Amino acid sequence: MKSDIHPQWYPQAQVSCACGNTFTVGAAKPEIKVDICAKCHPFFTGEMKYVDTLGRVERFQAKQKVGAQMSQTVADKKKKKKDREDAI
Repeated sequence: MKSDIHPQWYPQAQVSCACGNTFTVGAAKPEIKVDICAKCHPFFTGEMKYVDTLGRVERFQAKQKVGAQMSQTVADKKKKKKDREDAI
């Protein structure tokens, strides 16, 4: 078996949540930052609140929007270039 292939283990790693809650777990990193924990997650608290984090769908839609704008810009440049060539 190979030696020194496993990451350093921290049995007292601190997990810090955005809500201010901290707790200790064992992990491969000494400090972990999370957005949602059991103290503030709507499923565990029973409160209905909006969790303000961007998901995959929102990121994909943002990329699609930027791509559409870029394709429109490229099409406009091609049209201007063609118009200039036709004028000559």
